[in-house]
Amino acid sequence: MKKILLSKLLIIGGLLMIFNQSCTDLEEDIYSEVLTDNFYQSDEEFTAALGAAYTSLYGYLGTVGPIAAQEVSSDELMVPTRGQDWDDGGHWRRVHLHQWTSEDPVISVPWDFCYGGISTCNRLIFTLESSSQPGGEAFIAELEALRAFFYWLLLDYYGNVPIVTEFDVPADFAPATSSRQDVFNFVESELLRTAPLLSTNVDISTYAKMNYYVAQAILAKLYLNAEVYTGNARWSDALAACDELVNSGKYGLTGNYYDNFNPNNGNSPEAVFAIPYDRVNAKGFNIVQQTLHYASQGTYQLQAQPWNGWCSLEDFYNSYEDDDVRKSNFIVGPQFNLDGSPAIDGGVEDNDPDGGQLNFTPEINELGPNCLRQAGARVGKFAYEVGQNPDMNNDFPIFRYADILLMKAEAMWRMNNGSADALALVNQVRNRAGVDPFASLTEDDLLAERGREMFFEAHRRTDLIRFGKFNDEWFGKTADASQAPDPGRFDPEVRIFPIPKGQLDANPNLVQNPGY
Repeated sequence: MKKILLSKLLIIGGLLMIFNQSCTDLEEDIYSEVLTDNFYQSDEEFTAALGAAYTSLYGYLGTVGPIAAQEVSSDELMVPTRGQDWDDGGHWRRVHLHQWTSEDPVISVPWDFCYGGISTCNRLIFTLESSSQPGGEAFIAELEALRAFFYWLLLDYYGNVPIVTEFDVPADFAPATSSRQDVFNFVESELLRTAPLLSTNVDISTYAKMNYYVAQAILAKLYLNAEVYTGNARWSDALAACDELVNSGKYGLTGNYYDNFNPNNGNSPEAVFAIPYDRVNAKGFNIVQQTLHYASQGTYQLQAQPWNGWCSLEDFYNSYEDDDVRKSNFIVGPQFNLDGSPAIDGGVEDNDPDGGQLNFTPEINELGPNCLRQAGARVGKFAYEVGQNPDMNNDFPIFRYADILLMKAEAMWRMNNGSADALALVNQVRNRAGVDPFASLTEDDLLAERGREMFFEAHRRTDLIRFGKFNDEWFGKTADASQAPDPGRFDPEVRIFPIPKGQLDANPNLVQNPGY
């Protein structure tokens, strides 16, 4: 069997083992025994327990989950309002314009996603520490590293958040907000402590799980953005963390860029950390529904009609050279059914210049409320299968080796903007894309190349903030200072999201971020 199938069976199977233990016998005295000495007696049982922690990640690509926070708030993707579709109370337009409020789903769902994952990690750590069986230390370290990943996301999104590491807490537990510096310190210390305890294997046993190199990848991200998070640059530390992966010799670029994104992408040598989605057992990856047009159902013989939503901004689409193989990240042009006949948009507007045949145009007439149904290049980076379900089989790479190379190049360039080694690393990525190498390297080159390579991999918002471009003008949006709903909100304050209103209402010890 392929590595991808084995990995999914191991992780999903582990979760099912937990469910079977708790659902096949409803006698209460069995529950208490399973949670302590009668369980966790082997590595297999420890691995099964960890399955619940990893399945927390499936919400990463939810419609209003972390993917939306990173992509739809950036210059890569937008969700225009097309008549009655995708209005959702103006939420998607507010995300695009950086006019979100503390009550919008793009604000609250990532918070819930992260703390849901943290709570699961805390519960499992508590249970493993309560077990009298030996051998749980490495599994606890794995959970602590995964918890640090969730806290890194919170650090990036919200800045100032509570740090909770206990599970056995009173019902009225109301933790106070910790400063962004304190959260940074916590994530760093947890990863530095747990990394040496994690496996250095890069094989079926560690695929889609925390190992030593995943911890280093999180540290690389943490240090690369340290100046944003804390005010103090940590370029040399970012470089050292990247080198742990590069010098290991355990990762490499695929010969074909799209081998990283097809439905059987679990054997990619670039996969540092991935979410192993499955259309039956591990649902949650449904960009096929979010981005394609209603009439695209006939193109791929999809089992459900798509929703005609997410698309790329024209300027971002045009940032690719015509001969860049990565330009196939997008679906553009006239569309056809599987039998070769034209795909017809039965509801095409009278003012659409392309008429009834479905034609995805990079040009977008407006953000809303009357964006044309066919406007916008659609997301095509992850291959769609003929006849597939709304949920996809493609694994999603949270960290990928090409990203490590580009992070290493950036860290080197930040310390020496004439670095030949940094230039060579970027050109290594460009060579795979089939485009000419850069003769020299600028800050704009670095950001643009990251955009072209890492499109729709949930990095863009973070990158734009680090490069000082997140507050810039783009299609339909002016600079943030004039767009903020609160005139007192300054550009830097838009770079972190507000604490969700529901959390503030429930916990009086939380402190709202400035400007909200």
